[in-house]
Amino acid sequence: MTDAGRPLSGRVALVTGASSGIGEATAVALAEAGAAVAVGARRAERLDALAGKLRDDGARVLTLDLDVTDEQSCRDAVTRTREELGGLDVLVNNAGVMLLGTIVGADPEDWRRMMATNVLGLMYTTHAAIDGMVAQGSGDVVNISSVAGRQARKGAGVYNASKWAVNAFSESLRQEVTTKGVRVSLVEPGAVATELTDHITQPEARAASQQMYTSMRSLQAEDVARAIVYVVSQPPHVAINEVLVRPTDQER
Repeated sequence: MTDAGRPLSGRVALVTGASSGIGEATAVALAEAGAAVAVGARRAERLDALAGKLRDDGARVLTLDLDVTDEQSCRDAVTRTREELGGLDVLVNNAGVMLLGTIVGADPEDWRRMMATNVLGLMYTTHAAIDGMVAQGSGDVVNISSVAGRQARKGAGVYNASKWAVNAFSESLRQEVTTKGVRVSLVEPGAVATELTDHITQPEARAASQQMYTSMRSLQAEDVARAIVYVVSQPPHVAINEVLVRPTDQER
């Protein structure tokens, strides 16, 4: 039996994109729920600071130099997690970029970055982890999508496309592995106060996005992290397949 306050005791989680935002908050929340946590990202200094905080709170932590756009890096991250933390029970595919902008006049490099990170990166890490989960007859794959995976809008076409791909991939995988004890879940946030808008390269799109986020009570990263912990804390016979979390102030 697990402690009611630490429902993930004895489980091992790997979080991608853990150096900031939703990923960082999720690593903290999973550790507070009792999990050992592997945190992966490219910004080593931020990961080291996060790991130090988690260890101070008594968590078992592994830091991973992880570039999800590199298939071998994803395989290595999963291998190290299993070897050094003793298994892998929860994979949170959080790494992503949100390079909003019009299709007309776009820089296709933004498209390549989004597809490489949001789609292929998620697929690579899942591919590295899924066979082991099927073999052990249990596991959770949590894919961070977006409300943009449900509703296309002007100025977000390729970001929309990347998140629709995540949704389709997740549902197909769910049908493959759900009878083998492995759960696949989508968590789809609306507007979240993170640094993602700072990376938008089209000036007009960056300004419009930042204005939208400041015009409402946006979600905080911790709000999304709580949803993720809820999903992976369910009894084995319960699968929460989709969670859409929007700010109360967000209309669409």
